[in-house]
Amino acid sequence: MNLHLQSKIALVTASSKGLGKAAAMSLAKEGATVIICSRDKRQIEKTADEIRNLHHAEVFALVADVSKPDNISRLFEQVRKQFGTLHILVNNAGGPPTGDILTMTDEEWEKGYELTLMSMIRLTREALPLMIAQRWGRIITITSITGKQPVNDLLISSALRPGIHGLSKVLANKHAKENITVNTVCPGFINTERQQELMLQRSASKKISVEEYMANISVDIPAGRMGKLEEVGDVIAFLASENASYINGVNLLVDGGLAKGIH
Repeated sequence: MNLHLQSKIALVTASSKGLGKAAAMSLAKEGATVIICSRDKRQIEKTADEIRNLHHAEVFALVADVSKPDNISRLFEQVRKQFGTLHILVNNAGGPPTGDILTMTDEEWEKGYELTLMSMIRLTREALPLMIAQRWGRIITITSITGKQPVNDLLISSALRPGIHGLSKVLANKHAKENITVNTVCPGFINTERQQELMLQRSASKKISVEEYMANISVDIPAGRMGKLEEVGDVIAFLASENASYINGVNLLVDGGLAKGIH
């Protein structure tokens, strides 16, 4: 399927690796001009080269920490100066601290709040005027299955992701007539570095090997396996396209059927 993204400019945050990188890869594969960013200049430039070599796409690497308001302002100054507009925003950030309410500090909660919720708010607030002016836009936020089904040791994520879902629905309602869609993608167990770190922690707490832990979770996933990065990236590219113009305000699970509720 040709998603006709050749004339679109896309910004994907926290995209040097993991789900952000997967989204950038899929958008570049479909012909979009892709702006990627992360805190690590060397790593983001390496990722940009990798995407260019694979997909012969226009890729621009910038340095930004999305948990810092001044970094977001500077990022959009660069976007406006170089491109004049933005068609697609993929909000992404690293996972917040893990733990339980008896051990997590106020500082960890504040870090999670800035990284998870406020980054989405600030990035979206910068992008919306550009999209309103051109009467076309796609805002896609990578959240987590925790926004649909809380996970006990991902307490901050479970508390904040539903807020992003609610805000996305309000923005979808308000801006649909301007041809702007606002959706979230909610991955389950996807084979990312972050997931591997979580599996190490969880297997250690259960006193079993990582391999045993992976086998146990695979039993709970109807698909019988963890998801691939490109399976998330390709969903994001589809939501960014004109083909998905009537999909708006949706919090879309990409989890192999893991979530048990009716959504």
